[in-house]
Amino acid sequence: MTRARTGMAAAVIVVMGVLALGRPAAAAPPRPRPKLIVILVVDQMRADYMERYGHQWSAGLKRLLNRGASFRLAAYPYQNTVTCSGHATISTGAYPRSHGIVMNEWWDRAAARLVPCTEDAASPLISYGRAVKGGESPWALRVPTLADELRAQLPISPRVVTVSLKARTAVMLAGRRSDASTWFDDEGAWATSAAFATAPVPFVQRIVTANPLERELEAVWTRTLAPDAYLFEDAGTGERPPPGWTSSFPHPLAPPATEAARFERWDRSPYADDYLARIAEAAIDELKLGQGPGLDFLAVSFSALDRVGHRFGPRSHEVQDTLVRLDRTIGRLLDHLDRAVGRNAYTLALSSDHGVAPIAEQTQAQGLAAGRLSTQKTADAVNGAIEPFLGPGRHVARMVYTDLYFAPGVYEQLQAKPEAMRAAIDALLATEGVWRVYRKEDLASGAETSDPSRRAAAVSYAGDRSGDLIIVPQPYYYLSSDATTHGTAHQYDTRVPLVLFGHGIRAGEYLTAASPADIAPTLAFLSGITMAAAEGRVLVEALAPPSPPKPPAATAPRR
Repeated sequence: MTRARTGMAAAVIVVMGVLALGRPAAAAPPRPRPKLIVILVVDQMRADYMERYGHQWSAGLKRLLNRGASFRLAAYPYQNTVTCSGHATISTGAYPRSHGIVMNEWWDRAAARLVPCTEDAASPLISYGRAVKGGESPWALRVPTLADELRAQLPISPRVVTVSLKARTAVMLAGRRSDASTWFDDEGAWATSAAFATAPVPFVQRIVTANPLERELEAVWTRTLAPDAYLFEDAGTGERPPPGWTSSFPHPLAPPATEAARFERWDRSPYADDYLARIAEAAIDELKLGQGPGLDFLAVSFSALDRVGHRFGPRSHEVQDTLVRLDRTIGRLLDHLDRAVGRNAYTLALSSDHGVAPIAEQTQAQGLAAGRLSTQKTADAVNGAIEPFLGPGRHVARMVYTDLYFAPGVYEQLQAKPEAMRAAIDALLATEGVWRVYRKEDLASGAETSDPSRRAAAVSYAGDRSGDLIIVPQPYYYLSSDATTHGTAHQYDTRVPLVLFGHGIRAGEYLTAASPADIAPTLAFLSGITMAAAEGRVLVEALAPPSPPKPPAATAPRR
């Protein structure tokens, strides 16, 4: 090519570039919303269950792990890893310091009583069967949930359904209002409350009537797989089964137990999760969730694993079998969603509210220090330590798990007498199993500290609801009379699954930092709304790009 031609070609390229710069950039294609948001919470599911027991799964859990976006390092950044706090974090995207749900219950200093996180006499229960007592509502939540924000911001108000065995989980996932929030009451009946309904919701009443629990109480819980398919041993050391059961399979629900005991056994078996899925499927069909012009919301908290885990521990055949059966239950639910809503029309998030510690006796057998702390003995030790400074009396009002509350005015006296405060803290540190102790002033601004233990305690701390002194148990020590429990910042309690699946999600394994607080902001982004008070982030690395616009259809030339 000659120099002239080269120059002409360059000029043409420059002119074309200038013309291109003058054109408006092509608009990014709009990101279509899913038709349905689904949140599944598996109560007490440790993250390492996926590696340890995943080979036993063949249906729903396996499908989510294989075809979803799995954040393998997801963990809660706070200490009070308990049920109510975890569900509030998942639903709001905020942490306990902000959403206010510091534990399952806390001590009300003014009223001198325990306050369960959703108990509310002003919102009486509504039963789907036998008589029930008390009331429940989301009164204690200090920030809106994802469902609240969807209702406030979308042009077509979504239908909202939440289902669980526990009132506090169904309530926390819903927020201020719902079309149907259902749970299993301690009296042995399915229930909702006046916070969500004025009468029994018709479709829930129909499925409860058509599936009477009494009919399920004749079942015998046996292993689903061959015995040699389970890891570890049946009847492990330290297991504490419910009354009437042994530590070995099979586990009958039927007599000679009383009806109340049979309900308790059913509540601690995989059959309970199966019933929750049936209610969810009925909601999809009867309310046409994800099948209307707008976006809808469904949340199911599968509670059986928590009930089983507390009694049998994370290495038990019972925990493994509960997960095997839950895998199949979730598989059926996913198939139902595919048929009713559409295979890529819904976005689903699966996580857990907390993990669980190994049973102390089993840990001890491995040569590690472990044990149980007594809240009463710990409180008594503190009371005895400060009596020489403050005189005789009951100076400790209550200890609620890791939070110690003093009687009115006592903490101020301790602040005025540093030697008395030191004596109280030393008494705690001298207790076997106590690792650290924080004063409330240590935590008021402690979230910015580089000390991970102090930061975890601070992120759980809300001054008017949290204790005056906060203890941090040593690893493998916990405060419970059950076989095991949770509620610390140790990784067996904080690390949980976090899986996104379906519409708008890029499948894969992600090793970036993540938290269940990221679920609500991510689902909000996909829904086209913004969370006002969330502290989590949008998990952008797992978002699929929106599909490019389709070219206009070719038209036949005019003749």
